[in-house]
Amino acid sequence: MKKTKHPAESYRILGIDPGTNVLGYAVLQVTGKQLEALDIGVVYMKHLDQHQYKLKKIFERLQTIITTYQPREMAVEAPFYGKNPQSMLKLGRAQGVAIAAGITKGVEVTEYSPKKIKVAITGSGNASKEQVSAMLDSILKVKLEKKYLDATDALAVALCHHYQASSVLPGKKRYSDWSSFLKDNPQRKG
Repeated sequence: MKKTKHPAESYRILGIDPGTNVLGYAVLQVTGKQLEALDIGVVYMKHLDQHQYKLKKIFERLQTIITTYQPREMAVEAPFYGKNPQSMLKLGRAQGVAIAAGITKGVEVTEYSPKKIKVAITGSGNASKEQVSAMLDSILKVKLEKKYLDATDALAVALCHHYQASSVLPGKKRYSDWSSFLKDNPQRKG
């Protein structure tokens, strides 16, 4: 008797590298164990002189990308600690607007630190953007241009999320809400 093959689950992950002058995005198609970069790009905002217009552009552009590609999940690179508090504030706002764009479209959003992303892709938390790009090229068989390093970071975020979500480590459990987590982890209540 011949086994019936079930179609492999197919879904998309939107990766975001937030920024207020340049925002990188990438759409990763996951079909079973097959991975494909569907779209990689950047949103330029240097020409906009007011911060609130940049935030509006981020929100509107990401809403359009979400409508176009219908990702199930969105992975966002979390801001790293810098020396300039004003830059950190602006970057945090860009990240918040990106998250809001996903949430308002019903997309599940997860954040990852830059170090965690680099470790997931290269095995080293201190890898350069060029090293991350080379590994993505090797893993996904896609030629990434150096001028799109922000988009490369977004693709790395999406791939990191895929690796984290498909981890088969024993004891790892995913929670859909805070109350479920607290039920299994009462010591975290406060």
